[in-house]
Amino acid sequence: MTLSRLALVAACALIGALVSRPSLAQALPIFDAHLHYNDEAREPFPVPSVLALFREHGVRTILATSRPNDGTRALAAAAHAAPAAAPRVVPFIRPYRNHADRATWFRDPAIYALIESELERDIGWRGIGEFHVFGAADAGTPQVKRIVDLAVSRGLWLHAHCDEAALEALYRHDPRVQIVWAHSGFTVAPARLREWLERHPTLVGELSYRYDVTSDGRMTDAWRELFVRHPGRFLLGSDTWINDRWSRYGEIVAIYRSWLAQLPRDVAEAIAHGNGERLFPRR
Repeated sequence: MTLSRLALVAACALIGALVSRPSLAQALPIFDAHLHYNDEAREPFPVPSVLALFREHGVRTILATSRPNDGTRALAAAAHAAPAAAPRVVPFIRPYRNHADRATWFRDPAIYALIESELERDIGWRGIGEFHVFGAADAGTPQVKRIVDLAVSRGLWLHAHCDEAALEALYRHDPRVQIVWAHSGFTVAPARLREWLERHPTLVGELSYRYDVTSDGRMTDAWRELFVRHPGRFLLGSDTWINDRWSRYGEIVAIYRSWLAQLPRDVAEAIAHGNGERLFPRR
């Protein structure tokens, strides 16, 4: 076969791969590991409409939280009543009753009582969060230690939106604590994330707002290397913390699918849904 013929064959193979890989990513189920159904979302986006949104975009499981926790209970009730029409719900207790709690929960004894009261409802809670905490001092309070101790004793996960100093403080409370790191630290570089993952086997990175995964639509070498090295340590998330994120839900999922298509199939499957299903299996 001539060199020109070999080049043509190679070009056709490359085109075929580029055409088929997006379709493979499109078929992948999605585990949305960072979803909020807050009070302000419930009127413009009632439960039937958000269930339809999940079905439309292939979202099979959601890690649900809300402020207050009524929204999470509503999604869990809908999934229980009509499992064929709803995603599986992995409910987390959010330690916020209102917006103000975000700035004070880590030193407010009433929040521990709130968590206990939610656990008594027993809807299958799997974790606590998402919560915001920054700096070693705020993450190191006795109140946070009580919550970490509770999580470890009950086999619950924490979903922490925090900086590196706060993350270190959480692990100082108890190195066994299981943590979903919201946004994978937001601006923490892939090389630094690798250090955290290799130091703490109970840490999982969630990828909402990590638009630095790609540059001009192409996955960066640093992120590809990290995903291939640690395919079992990442989750996707929509982070519907404001209603605009609900309005753009399909766009958010499409962005994930665009770069999942650039990964080896087994890595893409793990990040899209496999890790979430493994870490939070059906009970």
